[in-house]
Amino acid sequence: MIAIGPAEGSSAALPPRRYAWLVFALSFLLLLSDYMSRQVLNAVFPLIKADWQISDTQLGSLSGVVALAVGCLTFPLSLVADRWGRVRALTAMAAVWSLATLGCALAQNYQQMFLARLFVGVGEAGYGSVGVAVVLAVFPIQMRATLTAAFMAGGLIGSLVGMALGGAVAVHMGWRSAFVVMALFGMILAAIYPLVVSGKLAQASKEAGPATRIPWRRLFNTPSVIAVYIGSGLQLFIPGALLAWIPTFFNRYYALAADKAGAGAAALVLIGSLGMVLCGMVSDRLCKTSRQRKFMLAIFFSVTAAIALTIAFRLPVGASQIALIAIGMFFAAGTTGPAGAAVANLTPLVIHGTAFATLTLANNLLGLAPGPVVTGMLADRFGLLTALQFVPLIGLAAATAFWIGLHHYSNDLRSADLAEPVVN
Repeated sequence: MIAIGPAEGSSAALPPRRYAWLVFALSFLLLLSDYMSRQVLNAVFPLIKADWQISDTQLGSLSGVVALAVGCLTFPLSLVADRWGRVRALTAMAAVWSLATLGCALAQNYQQMFLARLFVGVGEAGYGSVGVAVVLAVFPIQMRATLTAAFMAGGLIGSLVGMALGGAVAVHMGWRSAFVVMALFGMILAAIYPLVVSGKLAQASKEAGPATRIPWRRLFNTPSVIAVYIGSGLQLFIPGALLAWIPTFFNRYYALAADKAGAGAAALVLIGSLGMVLCGMVSDRLCKTSRQRKFMLAIFFSVTAAIALTIAFRLPVGASQIALIAIGMFFAAGTTGPAGAAVANLTPLVIHGTAFATLTLANNLLGLAPGPVVTGMLADRFGLLTALQFVPLIGLAAATAFWIGLHHYSNDLRSADLAEPVVN
């Protein structure tokens, strides 16, 4: 197998910075398409519910099945990508999720929509982990937390665009047209990506030299990396639930139509994406001289989001409630950058694709998949508002996992012989 990118900590084999940013931009746009296809459904929840007369649990399952497929398949598909070629794999994934999104537009009932959404998840399964591995391979090691956060923020921005644009298209052209628009965007990018990226990336790969024997045990052989997987996954239960249900929350409790509810939700998602990037930048800046700060910051982000959102959903509708939801959203996914950087530092470069697949597996199985479904089940039983009051509390469990990781991180870096550089 040929490694994509330079040796750990080396800058000699890095491609030109302009090309590195081109790789980032195209990979980021594909991630936008990924989440636009995934989250457009949330903008049209009320319209589909009215058309098909289905329950909130069924609506939640249409959202959660994508994350479930991603969680179950991200690991094997990332292995395939590492061996078959990451660029070819990313292109194939984009084609699958785009065609499956088109299938959503053609679905005639809940069962057909569920099957189409399942294949959206199949297509998206390995993209986040493989995409971030490609991006990190063409940039210096000191930018890991910032790049991880900036790249993964594409998920929130794609969700923003998917909900805002999807809601607007649905109101004027019907909810099926919203899926068609997302599918076409993905198909265009899938055609462009391999033409622009593959040649130069392959050249950079050859310059990096062949990989050594793959140390798979390093995925799980330290307590701190396991704590990162668990903490990150639990924390993303909150964004997963909110991304799915905030448009419906605005529709039910603020009496907003699908387009305005989608736009309102998109504004909150934008705040969340900005928070993700800024929290990643803060992590890179503050962690230059202290390894443990990654975990300390992750704990702070988790607890702050939990407190803000718990209070918010207990307030009456109005500006104060929305302001606190915005604060909670800002910090809810702020752990992404520190978590990604910690995983990269605790695992060898040659298995970064699979290491990020493992992180993605945890993020989906512990957070993004159950978040919408569990919230829907609670909403059917107690009402959506009550359900959303319980959701933020899982951030305290995430903070506990990061706290455990904090106490093992330095020793684990030394024992794994992967001590990260301290930049003065």
